Amino acid sequence: MYSFLLYTFISKLLKDVQQMNVIDIFSGCGGLSYGLKMAGYNVLLGIDNDRAALESFEYNHKSSRVINQDITTLLTQDIIDIINKKEIDVIVGGPPCQGMSISGPRQFQDPRNKLYLSFIHKVADIRPKAFIIENVPGLVSLFKGKIKDSILEEFRELGYNVSHQILLASDYGIPQNRKRVFFVGIREDLARGKFIFPAPNTLLQDQKVTAEQAISDLPTLSDHLSLGEDFQEYKSAPQNKYQKLMRLNSTVVRNHIGTKHSDKTREIIGLVPEGGNYKNLPEEYRSSRNFNVAWTRYHSQKPTHTIDTGHRHHFHYRENRVPTVRENARFQSFPDDFIFIGNKTEQYRQVGNAVPPILAKILGEALSFQIK
Repeated sequence: MYSFLLYTFISKLLKDVQQMNVIDIFSGCGGLSYGLKMAGYNVLLGIDNDRAALESFEYNHKSSRVINQDITTLLTQDIIDIINKKEIDVIVGGPPCQGMSISGPRQFQDPRNKLYLSFIHKVADIRPKAFIIENVPGLVSLFKGKIKDSILEEFRELGYNVSHQILLASDYGIPQNRKRVFFVGIREDLARGKFIFPAPNTLLQDQKVTAEQAISDLPTLSDHLSLGEDFQEYKSAPQNKYQKLMRLNSTVVRNHIGTKHSDKTREIIGLVPEGGNYKNLPEEYRSSRNFNVAWTRYHSQKPTHTIDTGHRHHFHYRENRVPTVRENARFQSFPDDFIFIGNKTEQYRQVGNAVPPILAKILGEALSFQIK
């Protein structure tokens, strides 16, 4: 009896979640919306002005539409028209914070903040049930917290209960020590109080997914003269639960092409021990890139550092090369059947800019429980 009631409750809940429609502003390749899709949401639309990122979005969100346009010039009615006037339940995105400024008591009204303002205006026009914003953690303390306070105030005035929290991706089963701040707002008439962020997975606190656990089944690419091919076989069967999850719908390895380094670069990388950086190099090489993350080699038994949009400063824990796009995608929790379109530089940028899909899925599941 109790099992049947539980089944009925879960079935109804999943049905409700599947009816929740999402649009993704500043979508990039769609890591945030892909995670929501895994949580049962229906992703209607991705909006960005990065053509290659949108091609990846479109390839991996088969039923979604895309708009390749600057959001500041995009009318809300254009959004409504392209999705055939379907109801929009959730708006998500990561508005870039470049140009954030403080100018008087209404801090956000400075035109240099137009990207954030555009996100706010779309929420004001559409009045979704909820929204999710993702950004770098420094935003919380920027201008002594005034930007953060402005975000909260703007959405409060629009009638949303808003929570914010800095989350560490490795606390949620992702093999990367990536910190990002999330703002989650729920419309006041729907909210059971403010959004409660999911607690870290306590089972993972002392045994987080490591770099080696994330990618050890991928082709090694040890031969610097052989950089790999578009389609490759896995090096081995899945060796742990994380690899099984990443390979769930994939039989081949894609986006796994190595980078050609000069002999000198490979020699310098070879001098850096696991977990080390430029400080471990001989004095003659230290000054070549003497900033915090320069010449950083990942540690095989720890999560990686934050995946960035470039591919020059972080190196494989064992091989004398930078990680491939696919390796970075694994560190970000993109499944292997998520394919990145564009040249290699564009692909690295897409991966580095994305929200880890597994983290987005966890947030989406928590949000679905907290909306009436």
